[in-house]
Amino acid sequence: MFEFSLFPPQASTHAINVDWIYLCLVGITIFFCLLITIIIAVFAVRYRNSVEVDRSNPLTHSTFLEVTWTVIPILICIPLFYRGAQLFFEGNSPPPDAMEIYVVGKQWMWKIEHPAGLQEINELHVPMGRPVKLIMTSQDVVHDFFIPAFRVKMDVLPGRFTSLWFEAILEGTYHLFCAEYCGTEHAGMTGKVYVMKPADYQQWLSGGIVGEDMVTAGARLFDKHGCKTCHMNPDLQRGPKLVALPGSVVRLKSGEALVADENYIRESILDPKQKIVEGYEAIMPTYEGLLTETEVMQIIEYLKSLEEAQGAKNPGTAGVPGGSGSDRSAVKADPAETTLETSDE
Repeated sequence: MFEFSLFPPQASTHAINVDWIYLCLVGITIFFCLLITIIIAVFAVRYRNSVEVDRSNPLTHSTFLEVTWTVIPILICIPLFYRGAQLFFEGNSPPPDAMEIYVVGKQWMWKIEHPAGLQEINELHVPMGRPVKLIMTSQDVVHDFFIPAFRVKMDVLPGRFTSLWFEAILEGTYHLFCAEYCGTEHAGMTGKVYVMKPADYQQWLSGGIVGEDMVTAGARLFDKHGCKTCHMNPDLQRGPKLVALPGSVVRLKSGEALVADENYIRESILDPKQKIVEGYEAIMPTYEGLLTETEVMQIIEYLKSLEEAQGAKNPGTAGVPGGSGSDRSAVKADPAETTLETSDE
């Protein structure tokens, strides 16, 4: 039997809330469209030209009407705005224990890498019932990562990281689209999202063709480009220590204080002279053109593992170390010791 549905299945925790506010907006729109249409029809019949109506003293002003058509929309819009704002902040605040997966968009495909080293093209496997955070960037133009069944969508931008998160609650296979026109093959930039039971997901991870995990790859790149000399060698150190950098507060020479998120670390690697940390000089060279977006992600994952290792030495101050890139807690370091911009690597 043919089945037709106006909406994709509600396959994530976001879906029911997004659908609720969407249906409220649609219902309100239909109600007022019908109301206005009926009023127009009644007035067209009641006050048509052939009907005798006293038009000698037409009304030019009605305070009651003006107050009514101002107050009613306000009373309708405020709850909708409030709920919409709640959903916006919830959708941009992933749980601290969310599993992190890295995504690179390029014409015209999605390259996805799990911290354990398993890579996918135009496919994404995730466990059911666990929050997943996607850390995304573009290798060329603006893309948009869109999973209709999860009701999540986020621009994927060149030169910076964006992120989205979801928690899948319904096992199955779902569509993945690029929702931003990105060139001649834009319509073909599609894929599949596979939601699996946790045990099946672990079996899939262990059964896939796993390359070098992201932490190991990042450590190799960190060593290859001489970063250890300036950041890890106590005798030759010219740049601050990087342990517990991700998520910590960094103070700049300009007096500004900012959080060392993925975008900050990426910029510090590729354009290190943009944000100079207080107490250090701008002597670190740029790695623009020397590292791919995937390699930058691997270095970031390695730096996050340093945070975990520090937490293992100091139980109770950080998350349990692990290769998955998740279950991390920020370890706050001295702001003067957290940056990348000051080594001569």
